[in-house]
Amino acid sequence: MNHRLEPLLNPQSISFIGASARADRIGGMPIDLLTRYGYDGDIYPVNPKYQEVFGLKCYADIESLPKAPDLAVLAIGAKDVTPMLERCHAKGVRAAIVYAAGFAEEGPAGRALQEHLEDFAKKSGMIVAGPNLMGLANLNTQAHTAFASVFNTAPMQEGPGNVSMLTQSGNVCAALYALVRKLGLPVSHFINTGNEACVEFSEYLNFLADDPQTEVVLGYIEQLRNGAGFIQACQTLQKKDKLLIALKAGTTDKGAVAVQSHTSALAGDKHVYRSVFEKLNVIEAQDFAQMALLAQLAQLRHRTAGRRVAVITMSGALGAILADRFIEAGLDLPDLPIDVQAVLRKGIPDYGMVGNPVDVTGNVVNDPGFVQEVLRALASTDALDAVVIYAPGYMLDRMADSIATVASEYPRFFAAIDTGRATCRDNLRQAGIAVFDDLGLAVSALAPFLLWQERRKAQTPIAAPATLPASGLALRKDGMNEAQALQYLSSFGVPCKEDLIATTLQEAQTHAAALAYPVVLKILSADIAHKTEVGGVALNIKDETQLAECYQAMMDSIREKAPNAHIDGVLVQKMEGKGVELIVGARHDPVFGPMLTVGLGGVLTEIYQDTSHSLLPVSEQDANELLKKLKAFPLLDGYRNAPKADVAAACKAIAALAQAMAAAPESVREIEINPLLVRQQGQGAVALDALILM
Repeated sequence: MNHRLEPLLNPQSISFIGASARADRIGGMPIDLLTRYGYDGDIYPVNPKYQEVFGLKCYADIESLPKAPDLAVLAIGAKDVTPMLERCHAKGVRAAIVYAAGFAEEGPAGRALQEHLEDFAKKSGMIVAGPNLMGLANLNTQAHTAFASVFNTAPMQEGPGNVSMLTQSGNVCAALYALVRKLGLPVSHFINTGNEACVEFSEYLNFLADDPQTEVVLGYIEQLRNGAGFIQACQTLQKKDKLLIALKAGTTDKGAVAVQSHTSALAGDKHVYRSVFEKLNVIEAQDFAQMALLAQLAQLRHRTAGRRVAVITMSGALGAILADRFIEAGLDLPDLPIDVQAVLRKGIPDYGMVGNPVDVTGNVVNDPGFVQEVLRALASTDALDAVVIYAPGYMLDRMADSIATVASEYPRFFAAIDTGRATCRDNLRQAGIAVFDDLGLAVSALAPFLLWQERRKAQTPIAAPATLPASGLALRKDGMNEAQALQYLSSFGVPCKEDLIATTLQEAQTHAAALAYPVVLKILSADIAHKTEVGGVALNIKDETQLAECYQAMMDSIREKAPNAHIDGVLVQKMEGKGVELIVGARHDPVFGPMLTVGLGGVLTEIYQDTSHSLLPVSEQDANELLKKLKAFPLLDGYRNAPKADVAAACKAIAALAQAMAAAPESVREIEINPLLVRQQGQGAVALDALILM
């Protein structure tokens, strides 16, 4: 693999500037690890105080080294870092790690130090990890550059590893390493990113995506600096059938500061990240223990699996609990086919359940032959993707040989939950069966893993947004009024109402008569994003007299509440009938680029906060999935015997808006329809109001 980060993450020679002869000091601990665990490359300690450290010759300065190492590790103070990097660069060093704190995280003076470092890195081309970094480790070559005591307490692995840690915190990296090694999983890379002055999270992730030894990445993310790079790395992971398990810290709504539109306020930080993870088939974890268990399950991803689960228990109560938990977590427990139920009923008493969950009762474990017959029936049916067995202690021991035998015959995913003290756990794991000792942990790991497997079977690469011809409509630099916005969206196939523009009351009355009452009157101004807040909307106007009253009241209100707004006139539209109101918006997320938001629309949008989000591009099928995620989706699907809404028409309108955003010039920051009225099935959908922000 030829990658820019190769000398940083796979160095053939390492120098330690500020080396120590003590294994409990940050300048000595990694040298101790390198010599203890058999690193094959050259090691060059640098410190004028020592002649030798850990049996290695110690040099007085970087200039005295017999050759330029691939990597220099700087265990020195913050003020001395950039001058030393300049000397390393003059020597020919290609990469460096900076342990020191005291940079951007410590106020203006530290920020200036970091900017100086960044300027040096850009000019020199040197790869600089950190600052404020614990260090790294390549466990496949034993290239230790981290002062992490966890390497002295967690069991060191034998042989190559395939699980890599990539975190925006050194302590999190160490905690994850301890948990992963406790489970006996082999580690490839130990990476924490520090301040990311020169190398950010996504570049490391791209390296791991290409790394032939890494199959699973455990990522801890506080904030991504390069959304496009992250997307590219995740697409490479998908292409190479690798898995990223990510824990995102922080739930601040960055969109809350953008008050000009609903879309920005709704597309908050946590919602955006969650939607991006799902689109890129990243498993989002909630805690470190779950991450470690998911990494363990990922070792079994070669087994066929998905969301359709059969649950086998010796207890009807435990079957009910597991069924509830799995279904709540998004999995399916389908009724077993009649032929499979017939096989089960041969040995299960009438009081035992054979539908799903399956209660085989305690007596069944006395007949190993029948246990195998049951498991084979479940492993061979096309109606299932996975089989979960709850059998505590000695009961699991009695079933273990049968489970292992069937698992060796079929690639179906099997998992066992033992809340007792079964002695067969290691044997089952060696046979490719996931084993858990806690019901809650089992569900928290199995559900996201099986859903990932489901998406993995059907996943298709994310295509770049189609290059579409821009609308011929001129875009005002200061924004567009509603009529212009609707015209732009209509050119991409968004269904829009007939609207007529009036600049006087007399024109408004003429247009209303032409459309036929009742009508809607709306102020027309690119400067007014929320018309209702300034009295700029009047609904269900029934006659000419009421229109005149509404027109005058609207103009008076605008003069009072938006005196500086440029008014282009009023918009007259036919009053619509009943339907389900949605909000559909697309905006440029500061991290990931164009994002789509759909949700329950109208004036209560921000109160309900019922939304789903997706990266662009968005197809009609994608739009359908987004709508199904809404809590309000039953309103579209005939809730309480109401007529079903025209979901297909809504999906076409959503996909058309996504196309309009993809084709818009970069000066368009946001496009929003609120509401998109979805009529009864077969009657279409229509954009009642539109907003374009520049």
